[in-house]
Amino acid sequence: MNRHVRCLVALLAGLSTSLVAAQTSPTNGQAPPAAIAGAAPAMTAQDLGAFFDGLMPFALRRSDIAGGVVVVVKDGSVLFAKGYGYADLAQRTPVSPQATLFRPGSTSKLFTWTAVMQLVEQGRLNLDRDINDYLDFKIPPYQGKPITLRNLMTHTPGFEDEARDLLPASIADVDLQRYLKTHIPARIFPPGEIVAYSNYGCGLAGYIVQRISGERFDDYIGQHIFKPLDMAHSTFAQPLPPALAPLMAKGYKTASGGVAQPFELVDPAPAGAMSSSAMDMAHFMIAQLQDGHYGDTQILQPSTVQLMHSLQYTPAPGLNGFDLGFYQEDRNGLRIIGHGGDTVLFHSDLHLLLDQHVGIFMSFNSAGSPDAGGTRMIRAAIFHDFLDRYFPYAPAAQPAWPSARQDAKRVAGWYQATRRNESALRMLYMLAQTSVTAQADGTLAVSMLTDDAGKPLHWREVGPLQYREVNGQDKLDFVTRPDGSIRYWATDYLPAIEVFQPVSTLRSLGGGGLLAGLALATLLVTVVTWLAGWFVRRHYRVSLNVPAELLVTRQLSRLGALALLVALLGWIVLIVAAGVNENLLLHGTAAPWMGLLYVVGVIALVGVVAIVLNTVRAWLARRGWWVRLGETLLGLAALYLGWFILAFGLVSFNTHF
Repeated sequence: MNRHVRCLVALLAGLSTSLVAAQTSPTNGQAPPAAIAGAAPAMTAQDLGAFFDGLMPFALRRSDIAGGVVVVVKDGSVLFAKGYGYADLAQRTPVSPQATLFRPGSTSKLFTWTAVMQLVEQGRLNLDRDINDYLDFKIPPYQGKPITLRNLMTHTPGFEDEARDLLPASIADVDLQRYLKTHIPARIFPPGEIVAYSNYGCGLAGYIVQRISGERFDDYIGQHIFKPLDMAHSTFAQPLPPALAPLMAKGYKTASGGVAQPFELVDPAPAGAMSSSAMDMAHFMIAQLQDGHYGDTQILQPSTVQLMHSLQYTPAPGLNGFDLGFYQEDRNGLRIIGHGGDTVLFHSDLHLLLDQHVGIFMSFNSAGSPDAGGTRMIRAAIFHDFLDRYFPYAPAAQPAWPSARQDAKRVAGWYQATRRNESALRMLYMLAQTSVTAQADGTLAVSMLTDDAGKPLHWREVGPLQYREVNGQDKLDFVTRPDGSIRYWATDYLPAIEVFQPVSTLRSLGGGGLLAGLALATLLVTVVTWLAGWFVRRHYRVSLNVPAELLVTRQLSRLGALALLVALLGWIVLIVAAGVNENLLLHGTAAPWMGLLYVVGVIALVGVVAIVLNTVRAWLARRGWWVRLGETLLGLAALYLGWFILAFGLVSFNTHF
């Protein structure tokens, strides 16, 4: 169940690349082949064709994906562009890099950030000014600190994650202004301190562009970015304009399923509503790589582009961080920035090799088979193979740190991502926690950082709480507080969209989750035994051998156990159902069921009181030791589950997710 929960949590993260599989190393823990392969071949159209023709068809078949597209630019020109598979399985329509539209998901954000920077260089926006000065509603300060555009562009405003209405059910539900005013997320971090990827934050930035420019957001992007870059096959409009609608690739969960899904709506649109062809995306990459120039047009000044491509936030010195809107992806000794994007059906990546003036964009129209890694795995694998082929690299050897074994024990434990929801989905995010385990040789294993086979990678300490992937080049560092306690860990194995904070034992999956499971088992045994005993006594017409003064409290305690069982199993069923049908959360249809479960939770808390009262009375009545032991175990289970219900907000009546 944990794998499905992780997938659901990643989906709730919305139009992004936060899924672990999106960054899975293609090396299976071995040194990249190209790192020892000698000189790289010349990057020519012919060699790129042979390279991608050898990878893409196999990747589509292996991961059960209908179609994909890839385009490579270099030195201001398109060097290679080709479609693979089908844009429409029923019609057998091949993918065209020129005409077929894909949904790049959160890669759309790069256009929103580019629009912000256009207005910054015009002096109409200030990156460090309180964003409330640009809004017609207020975002409350947190710990006295306002949010700035720089915070939004580096995903450090401190918002909790949002899922509700992210992919609306109908076009009538798509309204940027209404969404932003009715979905203000809770603040869980001070601005500028902790990275926690936020679709809502990008929506705010797009709304600010709309208000300051006086143009609708999609019109602004069309006039000031798409038109000068000759991106005639691109739009943020929902639904698609009549001229572009026939060119849209169909979206599929899997190719073998063969069932085309409806066009996905996105709100807030600036965070991921774009539709575009691969060639149009090539024009945008060229402009970003050529100091804002595309042909004879210029969408940004060179100094603005350089600022946009400069480090603004890093979770730890030496790790990949955030530029202004782009996240860093440095690898193979190269300076790389980019952004990925995921809807439910479409999955994309854009990478810019800044000093080589090379860009690569790829997109796929299926989620693919989870058992084969799906689209998210092959994106990373293809990109890493691309780097290893054309820019081979052998990381320098680093000796192990002397205190590796002690440090490994120090950092071992359970951690949770900063990109999370603490309002209504605390229990869901508990199920997605990750463990750091100390190995006998002093290395670490992190449950969520795995190779293609799903086995945890190993990390060797090479500096004070600084780790490197064994036989790899990715880094993982632990950041401490002044008192030496662990504040969080971060890694450039993943994009810098979140870091991972330690969790106390009672709130961890390994501690609290285990206790909750044992307590639930105790409740289940109690309820089953109670019901079985009732049926047996009824069949043989015998009475219960319980003192009269305990009959009422015993019955109430069993009803309390039943209420606790129903409350917690109800949440588990809701989470599993949402994993099967993501629209329960993305469309907000889970909210009424959550409200009902909150009511059951209140009844369950009353049941805790009844159980504890009965346990005390059983001891006072000096009942048999086995009876007192059973009642005590039930009482302890009820007390823990009562705390669990309160700690994880299962009676908060909060449907903010």
